Amino acid sequence: MRLAELSERSGVSTATIKYYLREGLLPPGRQINATTAEYDEDHLRRLRLVRAMIQVGKVPVATVREVLGHVDDDSLPRAMRLGAAVWALPQVPEPDADDEFVLGARAAMEELLRTLGWSNAQAMTNVSPAFRSLVVAAAALRRLGYDWSPEILVPYARLMRQVAELDMAFMESHMSEAEKAEVAVLGVVLVEPMLQALHRLAQEEESTRRYGCE
Repeated sequence: MRLAELSERSGVSTATIKYYLREGLLPPGRQINATTAEYDEDHLRRLRLVRAMIQVGKVPVATVREVLGHVDDDSLPRAMRLGAAVWALPQVPEPDADDEFVLGARAAMEELLRTLGWSNAQAMTNVSPAFRSLVVAAAALRRLGYDWSPEILVPYARLMRQVAELDMAFMESHMSEAEKAEVAVLGVVLVEPMLQALHRLAQEEESTRRYGCE
């Protein structure tokens, strides 16, 4: 398809598509002549992915470029490819390592991982953005006087393990390694907000069941 058709099918203006091409977010089309290029379904799929990350996920263009670089890097083993793509997404900053609440939260979250028997997560605590997010949230709760201990979090974590198994099954239903990596990225950008929304709806439903509407 030509640029105009790509624009029509994607709902993205030609000017924006040209910007994405200049920024390296889309691979170049096949040159037909000096001024005309041709695009295919892979360009359309990638364009939709880019728009979802930027418009819905609010991911900066530079970060999108980095994430897509990992998605397209077929020299990496699958686990590293998926991890690199997801870790390139915006993450919480490093907490103050000397803060007493951070120290306590980190020790508690490490105990949680040991209780769960999540050996890979235990080995990655010093570099994992997800573990860092867990510690930051747990530390903030401790400052407010709420200690979400490992005992409280274990059943939540086990439910999340079931969610992860569903995630992996869905990802593995896609054929190419690039698609699998894209699904992993979309899981963070789009599916996590969906799960958060379902969590809140479930809370509303349970609250109404327990306490009524008044």
